[in-house]
Amino acid sequence: MAAPVDLELKKAFTELQAKVIDTQQKVKLADIQIEQLNRTKKHAHLTDTEIMTLIDETNMYEGVGRMFILQSKEVIHNQLLEKQKIAEEKIKELESFVHSTNTSRSTHCDPAPAVPGTTDIMRETEHEQGRSRERGRHRIQNRLQALSCQHRARRGARTHRPDREIMT
Repeated sequence: MAAPVDLELKKAFTELQAKVIDTQQKVKLADIQIEQLNRTKKHAHLTDTEIMTLIDETNMYEGVGRMFILQSKEVIHNQLLEKQKIAEEKIKELESFVHSTNTSRSTHCDPAPAVPGTTDIMRETEHEQGRSRERGRHRIQNRLQALSCQHRARRGARTHRPDREIMT
């Protein structure tokens, strides 16, 4: 009766671990996107401040792909302001996502296990991983011994020495 419960707990625990890893990756990606948007916003702001120092009748070239389009100062100023607004909105969305994710993780990840026996499952999975590593090491050692015996057999050497001869 305890075995099915343990299997269910293990399954639930592995699913929870997968969700945690997925969420951590999403948060890291959101942080990277926030940094990139902050750089974009700062670049647009600096460009706009430099453009505002020029006289109003100045025409400028806007880079579009591989070509440049002649635009007025007003049009480029408005485009830079729009770029800053869009970046700010996206930053707010991403920060709210990160904040909500962190608060939900903190409420769900309390130090005491929510289900009794989850710490035992964690220890068991760590123990099983250690056993599989140990089995892997033994497998490699056995394979090396087998190759060594084959090599000696090809050379004509005896692979095993009997401790004593059995007389009948």
